[in-house]
Amino acid sequence: MKSIQGYLGDDYEVLSSVGHIRDLASKKDIPADKKASYGKYSIDVDNDFDPYYVVNERKTKTVAELKRAVKDADEVLLATDEDREGEAIAWHLLEVLKPKVPVKRMVFHEITKDAIRAAAENTRELDLALVDAQETRRVLDRLYGWDVSPVLWRKVGSGREGAALSAGRVQSAATRMVVQRERERMAFVAASYWDVEATAVKAADSFATRLARVDGAPLARGTDFDDLGQLKKAVLVLSEDEARQLAAAIEAAAEASVSNLESKPGTRSPKAPFTTSTLQQEAGRKLSMSAKHAMSVAQRLYEKGFITYMRTDSTALSSQAVTAARQQAVALYGEKAVPLNPRVYRNNSKNAQEAHEAIRPSGEDFRTPASVTSELDRDEHRMYDLIWKRTIASQMSDAKYETTTVTLSVDAGGRAAEFTASGTVYTFKGFLEAYEEGRDEKRGDSDKADDQSLPVLAVGDRLAIRDVESKGHSTTPKPRYTEASLVKALEEKGIGRPSTFASIIDVILDRGYVTKRGQALVPSWLAFSVVRLLEEHFADLVDYDFTAALEDDLDAIARGEQQRGEWLRSFYFGSDEQVGLRNIVENLGEIDARELNATRISDTTTLRFGKYGPYLDVVDAEQPDAEPRRVNIPDDLAPDELTPARAQELIDAPVAGNRVLGENPENNRLVVVKDGRFGPYVEETIPEEPVAVDEATGEVIEAPKKRGPKKEVAPKPRTASLFKSMSVETIDLDTALQLLDLPRTVGTDPESGEAITAQNGRYGPYLKRGTDSRSLDTEAQIFDITLEQALAIYALPKYGARRASSALAEFDNDPVSGKPIRVRDGRFGAYVTDGETNVTIPRGQTVADITYEVAVQMLADKRAKGPAPKRTPARRAAPAKTTAAKTTAAKTTAAKTTAAKTTAAAKTTATKSPAAKTTAAKTTATKTTAAKKAPVVKAPAKKAPVAEAAAQK
Repeated sequence: MKSIQGYLGDDYEVLSSVGHIRDLASKKDIPADKKASYGKYSIDVDNDFDPYYVVNERKTKTVAELKRAVKDADEVLLATDEDREGEAIAWHLLEVLKPKVPVKRMVFHEITKDAIRAAAENTRELDLALVDAQETRRVLDRLYGWDVSPVLWRKVGSGREGAALSAGRVQSAATRMVVQRERERMAFVAASYWDVEATAVKAADSFATRLARVDGAPLARGTDFDDLGQLKKAVLVLSEDEARQLAAAIEAAAEASVSNLESKPGTRSPKAPFTTSTLQQEAGRKLSMSAKHAMSVAQRLYEKGFITYMRTDSTALSSQAVTAARQQAVALYGEKAVPLNPRVYRNNSKNAQEAHEAIRPSGEDFRTPASVTSELDRDEHRMYDLIWKRTIASQMSDAKYETTTVTLSVDAGGRAAEFTASGTVYTFKGFLEAYEEGRDEKRGDSDKADDQSLPVLAVGDRLAIRDVESKGHSTTPKPRYTEASLVKALEEKGIGRPSTFASIIDVILDRGYVTKRGQALVPSWLAFSVVRLLEEHFADLVDYDFTAALEDDLDAIARGEQQRGEWLRSFYFGSDEQVGLRNIVENLGEIDARELNATRISDTTTLRFGKYGPYLDVVDAEQPDAEPRRVNIPDDLAPDELTPARAQELIDAPVAGNRVLGENPENNRLVVVKDGRFGPYVEETIPEEPVAVDEATGEVIEAPKKRGPKKEVAPKPRTASLFKSMSVETIDLDTALQLLDLPRTVGTDPESGEAITAQNGRYGPYLKRGTDSRSLDTEAQIFDITLEQALAIYALPKYGARRASSALAEFDNDPVSGKPIRVRDGRFGAYVTDGETNVTIPRGQTVADITYEVAVQMLADKRAKGPAPKRTPARRAAPAKTTAAKTTAAKTTAAKTTAAKTTAAAKTTATKSPAAKTTAAKTTATKTTAAKKAPVVKAPAKKAPVAEAAAQK
C-alpha cells in the first residue's frame, strides 16, 4: 500500500479492506424475525436464494475507517481484483459504505508507477455478472456443505473427530482423487522380470547398454505389464536363472559388434509463462514449496512490485513484456537466443475476465535476480528467480538435439543377444540455457532419460563387453499425488480454479483426509469412509465431470450467459437434467454406518474406522460367533501397505499390553505396561478378591450380597503414560514405578513455603508451585531436577530469555509495551506475543508472513479491541447488535443495479498483505484506492482521494 500511495500522490488516501468485509451470517447471527426464512442456511431458498449477509466482527474497525475516509472524500475508486471474488468485495464495500460521491472501478495487474496511474485514469463500471457468479458460488458451497456435512458427522465420525468433518463440491472431489489413487495402489499386483546390463567399451570411451532382444524376441519391460501384473503384449520374460545363464554366456563372449546405428534430430520448445496453476506445480517440484506457501510468497512479491498479479489463468504476455524478455535473452545469451518472431501463447481460459496476463517480472525492463538479492528474503528470491527464468525462456529459441541409438550383437553361447543404448547430444541449447521445466515422479524403467554421450561409432565396429550383470525388476504402482501433481490433475479435470487449488489442498490436510509423507499425499482411512459414503449416496456430487461442469456454469454466469437464480433452483430443487441436492438429501434411505466404515482385508480380518481411529476387527475362524478381537494399527501405516500379509503380522505380534514388569515392593501389586487407545502406559493392577470353589462340583460359590445404603465403588488402579522418549518394549520396573509416583516433589520454596513439584502434562514437562507453572526443557528433568535448579528457573522472568530459544520468530521491542515481540507455537496454533498481549495468527497466514510491522499492528488491534466480552446465552440470543450491520439479499439485488450506475472502468489485481494492514492503519491522506479490495475516495480539500482495499481470496 505504501508503494501505491507514493505512485498516486498526496491527493489520494489509500486504505485496505483486507479481503471480504462481510459474508453469509452464521445461524446464531440471524435475528428472530428472520429465522423462518434464513435460519437454516442464512439463505432464503424459497425467495430466489436470497442471502443474508453480516459484517465480519473482525472488520468493524476497518469498516469504520473506510466510512471516515469516504465521508471526507469527493470521489471513490474501487481497486479490487478483476475476478469474481474481487468484484464481489468491491460490491460489498459499496453496499456497506453507501458513498454519496462518484464511484469508479480501477484495476491494475502490477504495482508499478505506470500501471497504477494508468488504472486510475482508465476506469470501468462494476461487473455485476461477476458479482452474481461469486454469490452463486458462495450460496452453492453453503448449500452443499451444510446439507452433506451433517450426514458425515452422523455416519462417519462422532465426538471431536466427527465435528471436524466436512464436505464440499471441490474438496470432496479432490479427496476422492487421492483416495482413488490409493485404491489403485492397493489393487496393484507387482510383476517381476529380469534383464541383463553391461558396459560397452571402445578405446577409452565406454557407455551403458541393456539387453533388448534374445533370438529376435523383445525382452519384457515394466511398461509391458498392466496393473494386475499381466502382460499386455507378447514379449520374452526371463526368469532369474535364465538371466544369470545368459549373463554368464555374454561375459564369456566378451565382445560385441555394432549391427545398427540410427540418428534422429529433434527439437524442444519452451513452456509458456507461468499461470497460477503452473507456478504452484513448479514451486512444488523445484522449490519444495506447498501450494499455500508458494501463493503466500508470490503474494509478497506482487505487493512489493516485483511481479505481476499472481492469480491468473492466462499465458499471454503484453507486448512490453515480450520485448523486455527478448532483449534480456539477447543480452545474456546472444542474438541466436531468440527466434525471428516473438512467441505467442494461446490462452486456454474460457473466462476472459479472470485471465489478463501471465505471471512475470513487473515493469517494462525486467530486474535480474542478481540485482534484487538485497531486497528479498530467501524464499522471495528463489520464487522471483523461478518466475524470471520461466518468462525469459518462454521467448527464447527452440533447443535442437540429435538422438543416436546403437544396436550391439553378441553371440551368447549359440543365442543371439542384442543390446541397445541411446545417447542425446544438444546441438543448440536455446531456451535450456535459461530454464528447464521440472518433472513429476514417473513410474517404470521407460521413463529413464538416456542422456549419456556415445563415442563415434560405425556399423561393423567391434567393442569389448564388460561388467555384465543380470538384474531383477518389479513393476511399480502409480505414484501417489504430490501437491504439484494434484494441482495439475485438478486443472486437467476442470475441478476448481487455479486461485483455489492452494486452499483446497489446505482443507483436505486440515480435515485429516490426507497427510504428507515427504512430498506424497497419503489418504487416511477416514478419507476412505468419507469417499465411500459420498460415492454410494451422493454419486453425482463427487462425479468429476459434474464437478467440472459446475465450474463451467459459474464461468457462464460470470459472462452473463446464465442467470444466477435459475441455475441455483436447478441445482438445489432439481430439473429435467439433474435430481437436485434437496431431493438427494431427503431420500438417502438407510445408511449402515458400520459397513460404511469397514474395509475387508481378508476372510477373517476387517479394517474398521471408529471413534478413535482405525483398527483391525479379527474373527476367530474356529469360533465365528465369538466377540472379534481388536488389533491396533500403527499410525504411520499407509492404506496400501495394509496387505493381508501385513495384517497377519500385526495380528500375530505379541500383545504389549500384557507384559508384566514386576511387583511394586511397597504393596506387592503387579505393574504392567500396556498399549492403550491414547498411547502406551503403565498400570499398577489391583488383585481381585479370592473366589471360593466347591471342591465337589467345581462350581463357583457366590459371595452373599452386601446390603447397605451406599454402593461401594471399586478402587481404580494407578496409571501413568509413558514419556515420548520411552517405549513399551524397553521400559523397566524402576522407571515404571517412578512414573506411577508422579508428580514428584522437588522440594519446598524457602520464601513462600509452597511445595514445588515436577510432572508431565498435556503440553510437556513442567514445574508447579501453587498456581505458578514453568515449562521444563526435557522429560528427563522431571526425575533429575534439583530444588536449586527449580528455584533458578522460577527466578527468571516467566516470558523472558528462558523461553527465547523456543520462539518461531523474534522481532524488536513493541513500541507500546517496550517488550520484545515473538511468534510462538501454542495450543491453538502459532501466535504473536509481547509477553502481555497474545494474538493468534489468522487462518490463511503463516509464520513466514509475519513481519515486524505486521506483528506491531496485530498487537495494536488486539489492544484496541480490548478483552473479549463474556458471552451469556441471553446476549447470544439478542440480535440487536448485528441487525444494523446485515443486509438481506432482497436488498442486495436492487443495490447491485444501483452500484452499476455509479461505478466506472478498470481492472483488479491488488492483494491482501500483512504490510497492507499496517499501512492502512497509519494512512491519513485524503484519497482511497483499493488494491485488490478497495475504494478510492476524492476529498474536497484536495483533488481526489483513492481508498485502497487490498485483500486476498
